[in-house]
Amino acid sequence: MKTTVASTRRADVLIVGAGIVGAACAREFARQGLSVAVIESGAVGGGATAASMGHLLVVDDEAGETTGAGHAEFALSQRSMRLWQDWLDESAGHGAQVEHGRCGTLWLAADDQELALACRKQAWYAARGIAAEVIDATALAGLEPMLRSGLAGALRVPGDGRVYPPKVAAHWLQGCELISGEVIGMDGHSLSLADGRRLWGGLIVLTAGLASQRWLPPGWLLPKKGQLAITQRCVRRNEQRVTHQLVELGYIKKAHLADQDSVSFNVQPRPDGQLLIGSSRQIGRSDAALDRTMLEAMLALACDYLPELAELGLLRCWTGLRPASRDGQPLIGAHPGHPRVWLACGHEGLGITTSLATAELLAQLSLGQPTLLNPAPYAPARLL
Repeated sequence: MKTTVASTRRADVLIVGAGIVGAACAREFARQGLSVAVIESGAVGGGATAASMGHLLVVDDEAGETTGAGHAEFALSQRSMRLWQDWLDESAGHGAQVEHGRCGTLWLAADDQELALACRKQAWYAARGIAAEVIDATALAGLEPMLRSGLAGALRVPGDGRVYPPKVAAHWLQGCELISGEVIGMDGHSLSLADGRRLWGGLIVLTAGLASQRWLPPGWLLPKKGQLAITQRCVRRNEQRVTHQLVELGYIKKAHLADQDSVSFNVQPRPDGQLLIGSSRQIGRSDAALDRTMLEAMLALACDYLPELAELGLLRCWTGLRPASRDGQPLIGAHPGHPRVWLACGHEGLGITTSLATAELLAQLSLGQPTLLNPAPYAPARLL
């Protein structure tokens, strides 16, 4: 990417925000032959993108909705996972450049009731051609011997993966123009920067996460703060390590709680043997300070599932802010008050997975092309 400092600039598409969704949109518009300029005040992929776990997965709709929030999440994530695979297949080097690994996910069942849920989810996946298998306690212990005993089993989804999101954003922005600056004004066809520069675009796309709220009706976006921690390199005497993304089956339910804070078990193996630990949510919190109580609760839950975690030192703990929409679905489509301004924000914890499908849908909508997905569930106008 190249960085510019010109006092004025014109481009076919101006994108505000160089996180993974902004980078995906820049890549998609550039692929269609348009000139693209991306405006970012900080580091590329340095906001919510840098604070995420980089988990790539198809979000299931096991409850059986054929329309509504669950189906919309499934449709967007399924399409995006196909696009992720297409991108990985484009070049043998893509996976290594962004630390991609097909680690698979183990959705852990703590008891027989959760194992029954795993069986229902497996049937749901199978009906849609998605590989998944239910494994019992013995097989689970064989796959992940660091897990505590007493778990009932798990649902294994082998096609899920992980990436390092900031590297993805940087890679997708190669060849695009990057403008360093803070956007302080938007009139529907141009952007004003804090240093006095002004930029004009045929289209303006807001992908700035929570910062996009300043140009939206009140309350459309809200923060969901999360704590994260990463361990020292994990090496056992027999060289066994965590190899799957490990998530408790109650994670999705907890993630969608709208009125209370929560912690969930979610651990991801990193390529160098470190373990990335999540997950917590604090509704409406927008500060960056570590919350000791939430962090300790999250780590205690992680140690309950993986007792040997207690023997590892933590290298770093940090926080991130998930940009959630008011109703939990991303905003992908036209701005309600500016016909040349488009939105791609509010993805909460699914921005990494759904970035490519978001970019595809937004380009199709803004350029008047047929859409592969039904855009209605994501249309910003639904919140009016």
